[in-house]
Amino acid sequence: MNFFNTIVVGFKEIWAHKSRSLLTMLGIILGVASLVAMAALVKGMENGMKETMIAMGGADKVLTDEQDVPPEQEHLANEAPGRTMQDVIALRNGAPLLRLISPEMSMHNNAVMTHGEKTVVPSELVGAWPSVLDMNLHTIQYGRFFNDIDDENARSVCVIGTGIRDELFGSPEKTGREIVPLGEIVNINGQPFTIIGMFTEYMSEQDRKERELAKMKPQERHAGPTRMRGWGPKNGGWAFRRKNLTVIIPLNTMWVKFKSAAGANNIPDPRLSDIDLKVADMKLLEPALQQARNVLMMTHRGIEDFQFRTQENQVENINQQIRNARMSGGIIAAISLIVGGIGIMNIMFASINERIREIGLCKAIGATGFDIFMQILVESVVIAIVGALAGVVASYGLVQLLGILAPTQNTPQITPEAMLVGVLFSAAVGIAAGLFPALKAAKFDPIQALRYE
Repeated sequence: MNFFNTIVVGFKEIWAHKSRSLLTMLGIILGVASLVAMAALVKGMENGMKETMIAMGGADKVLTDEQDVPPEQEHLANEAPGRTMQDVIALRNGAPLLRLISPEMSMHNNAVMTHGEKTVVPSELVGAWPSVLDMNLHTIQYGRFFNDIDDENARSVCVIGTGIRDELFGSPEKTGREIVPLGEIVNINGQPFTIIGMFTEYMSEQDRKERELAKMKPQERHAGPTRMRGWGPKNGGWAFRRKNLTVIIPLNTMWVKFKSAAGANNIPDPRLSDIDLKVADMKLLEPALQQARNVLMMTHRGIEDFQFRTQENQVENINQQIRNARMSGGIIAAISLIVGGIGIMNIMFASINERIREIGLCKAIGATGFDIFMQILVESVVIAIVGALAGVVASYGLVQLLGILAPTQNTPQITPEAMLVGVLFSAAVGIAAGLFPALKAAKFDPIQALRYE
């Protein structure tokens, strides 16, 4: 009997006992479906985490944070200079392993932006150099970003996110058209500013797909107010909301209009809120940070009142979470598949007990023990693979069900790798489950088998 005929006989055996075969395959179906669905959820989580990291500026971004001086320098705490433009100039001149430096002055929790009777509180009002555009991976959709001349002359210009536009001028959902408020005058804490540019709308991949699907459906009229885009529980995440509610003005403008008299006793405070860095080569991250540290230790006169916070730590945390989730899901799915394999083994033992005379007849007309062994083994593998393929199909429905019962911000993504692993592991389970029944059937004595009642 050739291999093809063996497979055909295996399918016929499954078809002859449909109910029994279905119950036998149920463990494999559930195991593969859970494996593929779990992998899809983990992949969606991974995509969402990476989207958030990119929205925050990418893996090569380094934050220079302020910190308390170490205990051995406690007596110098009052002399700590903080982050200043002197640091920025020194880093530009003395740290060639850094490709980008972006000083920032921020107004935290006390900035109010108005236009007419409408008011919005930006998530971030930042005064920065033009390099902030590349530093935070912003994209201009309309208008322009301010340049070095705007910064040098401290011009009252600003670039806004779409969330600011929606609150002050109306969203496309409310107005039915795309509003581009270039040239409009807005007030920031009473100071007039001209809008010269607007960023693109930042959203997660899931939000983008939902937006495209919504455009394909007929529009429904809502009697009540429309919720602002980007703030719903399933829309995008905090990183995208924050970028959409960002307002950026030139650094010198921030200093002249808001910071020059904002220190204690109305004394100008030259300290920056942030100094963000990007390294020229991620392979040289540690040398670049050491280079930057050496420069700052000189400008701070040996006082270590700063620290570096890298996105590399976040990347490692993401990878660790993904590994843990995959490990947990893989163990659960493997247990389900092993239980399914035990079911296959049990049913194969029952099958050969029913077919003892048939096996004896096959041996009597010339079938070898190896032929019988292969026949039983192939039947076991066929049951496992058919169950695996059914499990792959069932995984699509399981993913949809999980999306309804436990919706997440990140769309689960079924991957070919997970499906392949599920099918291969099921085949391995089928081989292991059919091995002992096949050995038992191959050892039957034909005379004793023919006498079996």
